[in-house]
Amino acid sequence: MAIDPVCKMDVDEKTAKAKSDYKGKTYYFCALACKQTFDKNPDKYTDNKSGGCSCCGGC
Repeated sequence: MAIDPVCKMDVDEKTAKAKSDYKGKTYYFCALACKQTFDKNPDKYTDNKSGGCSCCGGC
């Protein structure tokens, strides 16, 4: 299991709705909205300072 870096949900890598590669690491997402939010500012979500989900309301 991976953790969606935007909303912090557990995500199965095999069934993830989306994924992004950033600085040599693959990130998995529960929803396309979380991926889009991540892709706009990936450093915000890779520095361990992000909060909960505000991207899609469905997380």
